[in-house]
Amino acid sequence: MNHRLNHRRENSKRTYVIAGAAATALAAAVILLPHANASPDRAEGPATLTAHAAATLGSGLSSELGGKTAGWYFDRDSERLVMNVVDEETAREVRARGARARVVENSRAELSAAADTLADEASIPGTAWSADPRTNRVVVLADRTVTGADLATLRRTADAMSGTVTVRRSRGEFTPFHGDDGAEGGDSTDPSADAPGPGDGGSGSGSDGADAAPVGGDAIFGGGSRCSLGFNVTLDGAPAFLTAGHCGNASATWTSDQAGATALGTVAESRFPEADFALVAYDDTAAEAPSAVDLQDGTTREITSAAEASVGMEVQRSGSTTGLSDGTVTGLDATVNYGNGDIVNGLIQTDVCAEPGDSGGPMFAGDAAVGLTSGGSGDCTQGGETFFQPVTAALEATGAEIG
Repeated sequence: MNHRLNHRRENSKRTYVIAGAAATALAAAVILLPHANASPDRAEGPATLTAHAAATLGSGLSSELGGKTAGWYFDRDSERLVMNVVDEETAREVRARGARARVVENSRAELSAAADTLADEASIPGTAWSADPRTNRVVVLADRTVTGADLATLRRTADAMSGTVTVRRSRGEFTPFHGDDGAEGGDSTDPSADAPGPGDGGSGSGSDGADAAPVGGDAIFGGGSRCSLGFNVTLDGAPAFLTAGHCGNASATWTSDQAGATALGTVAESRFPEADFALVAYDDTAAEAPSAVDLQDGTTREITSAAEASVGMEVQRSGSTTGLSDGTVTGLDATVNYGNGDIVNGLIQTDVCAEPGDSGGPMFAGDAAVGLTSGGSGDCTQGGETFFQPVTAALEATGAEIG
């Protein structure tokens, strides 16, 4: 672990500003990846905002103005919301509301149509795409497995939408974070993956004692698999927890120890592919399951709410293989093709690292739950991209509550 990316590691008490907004509005708030091909409007007047306020304003404007906007992002350096618009009239309205307006070439409808074309004509394993508000294009990531005829098809499809679609390469391989044998942490090529992780105390969270229920980021075991608990929740007043759907599909029952001696719960609902979340009901309906995440240093952080992700949001992730990492949300509403027909939509894209066994673990900002670890490419030595299931969508689908 000494070789892991130090700049991704947690300074344990670091606090982040969270952003929250309506889930229906976020479907319009398209993604980010770095670098811009258009300059933000320089007119005076944009207000300095917190990430929370920017997300609320951005989602509201996007919903209100509809097709006149083409995505938005939070510029952390200037602490301003940058809203893409398609005409000067809309730009004036955006400025009047306290945001920085940027007139762009591609409309929301054009970006959406490009994504639909990719899904129809270039749905290739090892690819992911999302609309990038900073470049005002749909950015496609192709991992190292996309070669030959598949790569040619992808480039040909993208070239037909020149000015709207950009193709980039990812050094790693997009996969849910499990081993080659289908077991979280069971990849024989990764010795660390089947060893107890930082959050694996054998029974619950090491910070809360052996008798305590596990918290977010602690190891859970089922069907020969190791995953990470996401967030403790309640369902109709009874305790439960969220984790990844590909973990929920691997086993109907879960324990807090590798030997299977300490039963935790039974899967009540699991969705994968298309989405990637599972709800596991604790077998002990009187279990005290703290709404907290393991900071992997002997302490936990209380989680009091759920928040929508925001492009530019600083986040942290806890997992049973790699412990605590941090980074930034780089995209929303991403589609990822993991191969074998496993295509997941609506994910949060980040530059946070993760590895096998971290699946299902929590992504959070301050005291707010944001996402559940799904998969990605790379590792915590070289870095890479990691995708997360939005917690708000999982809560809405299951009827569970957090905090």
